[in-house]
Amino acid sequence: MTGTGSDRSPRARLRALRPESFGADPTGERLARIHRSPNFADGIFQNPEPARRGPSGSSVEFAKIYFDKEARSRRAPTGTIPVHPTTVADLARPPATGLRLTWMGHSGVLAEIDGHRVLFDPVWGERCSPFPFAGPKRLHPVPAPLAALGPVDVVVISHDHYDHLDLPTIKELAGTGTVFAVPLGVGAHLERWGVPASRLRELDWNESTEIGELRLTATPARHFCGRGLRNRQMTLWASWVVTGPSHRIFHSGDTGYFSGFKDIGAAHGPFDATMIQIGAYSEFWTDIHMTPAEGMLAHLDLQGGGPAGVMLPIHWGTFNLAPHPWAEPGEGTVEAAAGAAQRIALPIPGEPFEPGAAQVPDHPWWRPVARVPSGGWAAPALTDGDGPPAGGSHGKADANADANSDADTDANADARTGADTGRTSGEPGTDTGRGAPEAARTP
Repeated sequence: MTGTGSDRSPRARLRALRPESFGADPTGERLARIHRSPNFADGIFQNPEPARRGPSGSSVEFAKIYFDKEARSRRAPTGTIPVHPTTVADLARPPATGLRLTWMGHSGVLAEIDGHRVLFDPVWGERCSPFPFAGPKRLHPVPAPLAALGPVDVVVISHDHYDHLDLPTIKELAGTGTVFAVPLGVGAHLERWGVPASRLRELDWNESTEIGELRLTATPARHFCGRGLRNRQMTLWASWVVTGPSHRIFHSGDTGYFSGFKDIGAAHGPFDATMIQIGAYSEFWTDIHMTPAEGMLAHLDLQGGGPAGVMLPIHWGTFNLAPHPWAEPGEGTVEAAAGAAQRIALPIPGEPFEPGAAQVPDHPWWRPVARVPSGGWAAPALTDGDGPPAGGSHGKADANADANSDADTDANADARTGADTGRTSGEPGTDTGRGAPEAARTP
């Protein structure tokens, strides 16, 4: 599907002058399809349950919290984030169980499933921003060069925010021949960046496409969209189900908790593994990002109400996008997993693991490079649910973190978080007092 049709209006000429990273607005048949969508009403895409897209409460109060001296220091690691050193060599060996996941940082995951390779939300850029000189800067290097990953059958995008849809990454992948599966409307951005329409699979919620032996289904999520200064909410956001002959996986994208996880689980689950957003949450935008506890509840809903499969926490650790301490999403996931008797995987960036294996990475690897909370670290108390004991592949002692508890300076924190100018990732709270709906809008 292409956005055919010529538009010579003053607005169209103005759009042609905007930065390439802003992408493109849907036009032609793509726009007509958007207008026909059952999820489009009152001129915008609607959430499955009501959700406030921008920050609630006072911008002044948010600014006080975000720029508080002590809080700023906790939003960055105190040392070098570990990255798996042998990602490329490990990926050269096929997965023994037929399913392997490699967390590349933030929401990026390479899933090898039943002989196919699926790359979710790849962001290889240094900043999740429309500009190379401003915006949130990555806190750790990518685990491997994009080209070193080898052939990818399909790239899956959850939505068009900068920390999920990265211009330089897409341009590099556009030259590989891979297929792109994207929510309705997002294809306009990719076509502007050089992806042929013939390699796009653009889906509305609950629509599916076949890639080899895989079936990919775009499923609902509770979030929003936007890359420009005045985006009109004309591109959809989605979670994704990937079903192969022998395995099923789920990627949440960005989403607030909603009852629809139960419906997705009933229609497509249970899942061998889920990849669930558990970071960049805040009391200022409770409707559009999940806390670790809500992420765990979503996983349980997807599995029919009880612990099953493996949950991989995503959307944390790589970029500073919210006021919470850097290590808090990981710690919260450990606590939630213990309470639910749910098996989780805690790989360092770039560490492949097989959800069906007897052992998965389960050590809180972030503790040696994070400031110790005022109450100290909680006991790991991790569980594999019904499976055998987890592997504990990261053997560093948590006590090593004590030396780092107060070692970071505010200057170092700023250097790691990229807090050099206004935040423009497209996520809420990444501007100085403004939420994502006001961030980096298109003129």
